Amino acid sequence: MPRGRQVQYACVDRVTAVPTGPGEAVIEAADPRSTLFFRSVAHRAKLVAANASQVAVVVAADPSFNDELVARVLAAAECAGMRSLIVLNKSDLEPETIQALARLEPFARAGYPPLVVSALRDAGGAIEDLREQLRGDTTVLVGQSGMGKSTLINALFPEANAATREISTFLASGKHTTTHARLYRLEGGLDAGSAVIDCPGLQDFGLAHLDWRQLAAGFREFRPFIDRCRFPDCRHQSEPG
Repeated sequence: MPRGRQVQYACVDRVTAVPTGPGEAVIEAADPRSTLFFRSVAHRAKLVAANASQVAVVVAADPSFNDELVARVLAAAECAGMRSLIVLNKSDLEPETIQALARLEPFARAGYPPLVVSALRDAGGAIEDLREQLRGDTTVLVGQSGMGKSTLINALFPEANAATREISTFLASGKHTTTHARLYRLEGGLDAGSAVIDCPGLQDFGLAHLDWRQLAAGFREFRPFIDRCRFPDCRHQSEPG
């Protein structure tokens, strides 16, 4: 536990802890972070992970995913100085996969081509392709509930035995199985920068910590237009042109 209620720590924070009893310790200090990935609403932030270098957004052919949530996660990663990857899971479902790829086309044009996998039926070796994309990075795995993140973790780490649950057909979404962030080490572990942080399912991703300048820069496809505005304080909303 940390010393002081106002101090927050995230998965992969590197800390100094002092034992206080059997199975207990107090965090006295933490090393400076290279990155911090988090979401926020007004006056409140939810830390997701520290010292990560990449974010992998998991979407699925079924149930339907939220395009805006994907865009928000990608923008937050860009502003945090992290690389991003979109993983389209459940590719064994047709024609749902074709429809999902059509919806992801704008992201592909922006420089985020989806990696198509099936955590349940990896006939084409896509899981190994994903493993290569993860190797050498500390990757935050995020996505809505029901996208198959836990099944994907089990495919990447057979010893993980991550819990999986059924899809709620009434809500067209998944039921939460991951309740807290958990780190899994790839070959070489953190010393080689190879690890995956599995996070609880998201239903929203607030960006209250980003001002309008940061938000504009967070969309890489919009960056070429930022310096072409007529007004130096342009917010790209109601200004002429």
